[in-house]
Order: sequence, then C-alpha cells, then structure tokens
Amino acid sequence: MKDARILIVDDEADIRELLEIALLRMGANTSTARSVNDAYAKLDENEFDLILTDMKMPGGDGLDIIRHVQTLKNQPPVAMLTAYGNTELAVEALKAGAFDFVSKPIALDKLKSLVEGAVNIPKTSIAAKASLIIGESIPIQKLRKQITKLSNSMAPVYISGESGSGKELVARALHNEGSRAAQPFVPVNCGAIPAELMESEFFGHKKGSFTGANSDKAGLFISANGGTLFLDEVADLPLEMQVKLLRAIQERGVRAVGGETEQSVDARILCATHKDLSVEVEAGRFRQDLYYRLNVIELPVPPLRERTSDLPMLIDHFLTRFAAQSDCTRPELSESAKQTLAHYAFPGNVRELENILERAFTLCEDDKIETADLGLSANRSDMIESIDDVENIDEFLAVLERQVLIRALEKTKGNRTEAAKNLGISFRSIRYRLERLNINVDEIDTP
Repeated sequence: MKDARILIVDDEADIRELLEIALLRMGANTSTARSVNDAYAKLDENEFDLILTDMKMPGGDGLDIIRHVQTLKNQPPVAMLTAYGNTELAVEALKAGAFDFVSKPIALDKLKSLVEGAVNIPKTSIAAKASLIIGESIPIQKLRKQITKLSNSMAPVYISGESGSGKELVARALHNEGSRAAQPFVPVNCGAIPAELMESEFFGHKKGSFTGANSDKAGLFISANGGTLFLDEVADLPLEMQVKLLRAIQERGVRAVGGETEQSVDARILCATHKDLSVEVEAGRFRQDLYYRLNVIELPVPPLRERTSDLPMLIDHFLTRFAAQSDCTRPELSESAKQTLAHYAFPGNVRELENILERAFTLCEDDKIETADLGLSANRSDMIESIDDVENIDEFLAVLERQVLIRALEKTKGNRTEAAKNLGISFRSIRYRLERLNINVDEIDTP
C-alpha cells in the first residue's frame, strides 16, 4: 500500500478530508476531486492505483466515473462509497465494473483491506488470462467481458450453466484476473462430501473432537483465506449445512468442530450448479436467504450448442494437448468426422467434446480421426443412445428442438419466415419457440 496513488472523489469536503487523512497515515499518496468533471480532469493528467468515489454527486454519479475509467489506457479499480447503499445499487455498480461497493461510514480496517486488495491487483494482461477460455464466438466474447468486469469485485457470483459447460473454468478466470490471483483458489464439489463430514471439511476440527480426529485440521474456508472459495454443485448441500454456510459467509468467520473460538476468514465466495437455484428455492430444497447471499450477481455460461463456431478452436486445443501429453504426432480429423461433430448436439457440452476427442485420439490410426473413431453419429437414433448427461425427457427434447431450429435458421441465413415454412410451422410458432428457448437469431452463425 505504501506510495499507492489514490483519487478521492466526493462533493462533501469533510468526507474528502477524513479519507485523505486516513489514507496518508497508511502511507498512500492522495489526490481529491469534488465533482465528476473534476475527477475527469485529474484522471486525464495523472495515473492512479485506485479511485474511491461517492455515488451521488452534482452533475453526475459514480457510475459515470466507472464508465470513463474503462475508456482509459490505465484502468484503475474503482470502489464506490455511498450512504445510499442498497442491493440494486450495488449490483448496478458491480456490473458496470466497480471493484467494490461500501456503505458510509467505512471502518478503518475495511478501508485498509479495500486499498490493499485494489493496489495488489496483478498487472498481467487480461488477454493472457482470458486464454483459459477457448473460443471467439459472440457468447464467449460477452462472457469474457463480464469476467473482466467482475474479477476485481468482492461480490459473490453465482455461475450458472449446464453440466460440462465450463463453470469451474469461469470461476478460475474470475480468480486469476482479480486482486486475489496470488492467493489460494480452493474448489470444492459440495455433492461429493458425505453429510456427516461436511462441517469438518468446511470449518475444520480440533484433535479429539470426534472419533478419528487424531490431529487438528484446517477446513476449506481457512485454506481459502485471502483467496477464493468455489462451491461447485452448491444445490447439493443439505439444508442443515446451508444454515451453517450462511452464517460463516455473513459473519466472515468459522469455528472448528470442537473449537471454542471463532476464527475470522476473508475468502471471496463463488458458487455454481447445473440446477436452477430459483427452482430449488421454490421447492424448499434450498434456503432463500442463502440464495440471495450467494446470487448477488449471476454469470451464465453458454452451452456448447449455442457457440458451435468455437468447435474448430476447441478441437484444435484438445488434440494439441493430447498429442503433447503423449509425446506423439497430432492427428487430423477427416471431413466426415468434422461434419459429424458439427451436427451433434453435445448434451454434455465441452466436457463431452473433450471425452469424445480423447477416445478418438486413442483409437485412431495413421494420425487420422475418422467418424467411426468418434463413437457417435449425427443421426437422431444414435444421439439418443449417447445422451447420458441429460436427466429427463423434457431437457432432451429441448436440446433436439433447439438444434433443429438453429439448423433451419442457418440454412435460411436467419430468415425466420422461410425457416418456419421449411419446418412446416407458422411464423407465430417459430417466434414463440425461439423466445422460449432463448435463441437470438442475430447470434446464429450463417454461411
């Protein structure tokens, strides 16, 4: 934090002075602005490591400053300080790209933690970090932009998406691009922990606290202290554990099983599940208060069938990796194999593609992957037999319906009237189906 350059933006002189005194005592270098336009002038003249800005000011607000910063070559993190704190305002600021959102008055320890987190953000280029996520389709470009905006926020993020779509990869990207990149990233599959061991796994235990506790153990929260705790398949947590998890998140502290004192913990919480959490809440299987605590911002991950233009890049990535791991020549796909993959629905998403290619890589001969090596066919009957990851008939039928509609629109270059005619349905019917399945015609790749 020493010598960190911080710009304070607030229309109240007393607030500016208090923040300036506190930051100077912490060793920071400060500059102040009394309005949005004054802040713009300071940003044009100087580079800063952090901006602390009020939300409501004459002639503009903190959101204007966030948007202006995103046009600069040097883009310092922006933290919002306001006396008008509410959930809607916080979400709006965080989605716009705010690093953090804090209600006034801010405690000195919270201010110090905020500044340290902001000024320690790694300077590694976003492009290098984003390379973890393969693809250049419109849905993936949007996903990358959202990751960039949310990576330096401390707000919990609920990563939604189907099985195999890459939710953990997105969680790692959020961690790697943020200020906690040098700290631990701790992923945990909530559905894989036996119910009787959950409290010990999450919060740790003391020696002798139960049979088999032969030594002290630090839990997952402590392991993630200073970093990120990723709760995968969070919908699988039993209700009793959900209560304890909610308290740990709210209090930012945990007590080990058999322990007498609570230990404070600072871990950013990311969560994911292939289930619809709102449906789980309605069914009484997931606590509503925990849902609101985890779902401050939802980040949806697109399924592979909505970004089929990324297939060539993904195929190249996986085959190159398999070849490097095996220290052998990278095989090529025959045209027939390419067409089979291009017309497959991938109910298991990117994970299924990886498994298909790994099998084909192992079985192919003469460095050439043929259709038979893939172990699937583009025709419907074979696809039904291979759809292991679909849990019910409604989900499977939706997969097929989406695939048929997208193919029809690709053939007609996005013309809905002609596509409806070819499918033997009315224009009203195709419009309804597109809306129900959330298919955006403008995002469909047409030849």
